[in-house]
Amino acid sequence: MEGLRRRIGWPAAALVLTCAALVIMPAEVSAVRYIVGANMGWTSNVNYTIWAQDKHFYLGDWLFFVYDRNQMNVLEVNKTNYENCNSDNPLHNWTTGAGRDVVPLNVTKTYYFISGKGFCYGGMKVAIHVEKLPPPPSSLPQKSGSPGLLSTFRGQIFVPTLFAIAAVWDSFLYLW
Repeated sequence: MEGLRRRIGWPAAALVLTCAALVIMPAEVSAVRYIVGANMGWTSNVNYTIWAQDKHFYLGDWLFFVYDRNQMNVLEVNKTNYENCNSDNPLHNWTTGAGRDVVPLNVTKTYYFISGKGFCYGGMKVAIHVEKLPPPPSSLPQKSGSPGLLSTFRGQIFVPTLFAIAAVWDSFLYLW
């Protein structure tokens, strides 16, 4: 019986502990990976200004450029070179040679990307404005006399979670 309890106890304890941890952990926003140009990729005859205009790019997001590696490239340039399609002095050449380039958006600024070899003149350029993630929305003001959100859920989520953690911990100690 003792061996059976140990074999069944560990998976159950791990499951309960994982569930309890997920309930307690605050929600986090994860980074988004954008495929530049969506299903068209990084190619000519795509209006990248229209592609980018309805998106919000935040610190920590990624751009994924998919293109024909034999013809095109991905160059980060300054605003003047972006406007003039000048690829002579890029700030950074993101081209890896595979045609699948990932660019981390790790600075709050406007990034300017073009494809050299004349493709910029055909529209292969995009400006990406990166900003800090906005703070989470504040809670709505409560009417006086109505219970707050925390007091509403206190007996339903938080207290049972603490008991679950305590039970898992006791089981853990018992198995040792």
